[in-house]
Amino acid sequence: MWISRKTILSILMILCLAIFTGCGSTASNTASSNGQKKIVIGAALPDFSDKWLSYLQDGMKQYQKTLDNVDVNYVDAQNDASKQLAQVETFISQKVDAIVIVPVDTTSIKEIVNEANKAKIPIVVVNRIYDGVEQATAYVGSESIKAGIMQMEEVAKLLHGKGNIAIMDGQMGQEAQIKRTEGNKQVIAKNPDMKVVLEGTGSWDRAKGMALMENWLHSGTKIDAVVSNNDEMAIGAIMAAEAAGKAKDILFAGVDATPDALQYVKEGKLQVTVYQNAKAQGQKGLETAIKAAKGEKVEKLNYIPYELVTKDNVDEYIKKWQ
Repeated sequence: MWISRKTILSILMILCLAIFTGCGSTASNTASSNGQKKIVIGAALPDFSDKWLSYLQDGMKQYQKTLDNVDVNYVDAQNDASKQLAQVETFISQKVDAIVIVPVDTTSIKEIVNEANKAKIPIVVVNRIYDGVEQATAYVGSESIKAGIMQMEEVAKLLHGKGNIAIMDGQMGQEAQIKRTEGNKQVIAKNPDMKVVLEGTGSWDRAKGMALMENWLHSGTKIDAVVSNNDEMAIGAIMAAEAAGKAKDILFAGVDATPDALQYVKEGKLQVTVYQNAKAQGQKGLETAIKAAKGEKVEKLNYIPYELVTKDNVDEYIKKWQ
């Protein structure tokens, strides 16, 4: 049977239209399997290898599993502020519905928040607060200065208000380092028989904390307590002191109450830590971002309180991680 060229072209056009329509339908179903618009969140984290931040990310992932129609794209800045800015710019170009960010530092975050605001994309800052955080959609975290105060007050109590203190700082310039150390020194200032004899940075890292403690021990300076901005550095300091046979002569304090640290508390090696609820911060950060993405009103400042941990109550906190 002879078919004209015009008829063939008409048939081909109909087939193409059917194919394209079908493809469009599949993409739509992928985006919204149950008829609801899928919400896409960009999560910009500073360092996937950081142990405490891994717990924060776990909190986000566990909460995400309870939700329908929410995708979260996680990116690792590897502690590079310029890389984090580029990652957020990519989120903006992808037109994500909201951004959750733990800043690499508290300087570059201002530019990042400004970029998100210009694009009219909600941005929720988690864990690391800074001057001007009110420009972000919301902040979720804890007040670092309170951790430093709680930590040093317990140390002062255990030392009966006198002794030589070595302060182990986190990464210099970060809000947690600045404020926790500030809190430490506020307490020391109220105790005339306590003084800071050594201070240095271990950059939040166990191995670097160990190396710093080794240097301090070699200096011959008498140390009654090592007060660390986080648990990982404190554990490193304990390991160095144990190797030198001096651990029993020194009191150790940290912040975060990680599972490793809690075991050290239970064994009597770490006398003080302060629980910072990483999973709660992660969950609340994601929850707030999703609400903002839906156009719901959110609280500007969302504080999750610190809690003091000693050998007396350590079992309670060990259970939190199980």
